[in-house]
Amino acid sequence: MTDSFEDLPYRPCAGIMLANMQGKIFVGQRMDEPNGTDAWQMPQGGIDDGEEAEAAALRELFEETGVSADLVDILARSKEEHFYDLPDHMIGQIWKGKYRGQRQIWFLMRFKGTDADINIETENQEFNRWQWVDAPRLPQLIVPFKKRLYENIVAEFSDLI
Repeated sequence: MTDSFEDLPYRPCAGIMLANMQGKIFVGQRMDEPNGTDAWQMPQGGIDDGEEAEAAALRELFEETGVSADLVDILARSKEEHFYDLPDHMIGQIWKGKYRGQRQIWFLMRFKGTDADINIETENQEFNRWQWVDAPRLPQLIVPFKKRLYENIVAEFSDLI
């Protein structure tokens, strides 16, 4: 552990904005939020050593939603990485205290399947339930420390949704 949170690196991560044919975005309600917090998020997860961001995004999408790569088209990749810092009280509590937050590459994907193709009851289930929402609502659904990040992702991908 370092002496300062600022000395900790950011965890490499891939995020997925999954849009259905009507332009609505998939969000899942997180199972691990304390105190009954109604926190929703888009699928995301760590990039393994040696793994390409796109491969990580497709793997995470499947692990969290059951949606396989053949059911999506990748429409865009974020122009740059997006960063967020964990709140001070969470640093040291997750990711074995190795990271101060995440640096994320985001992908906009068009979902070609049906709602029946989505299965959040996966091996390492992260979501209690899921829904399709309008992109502008996303920043209001996410935990506060990720709000700016979600605003930036919506702005970057809005013309393509």
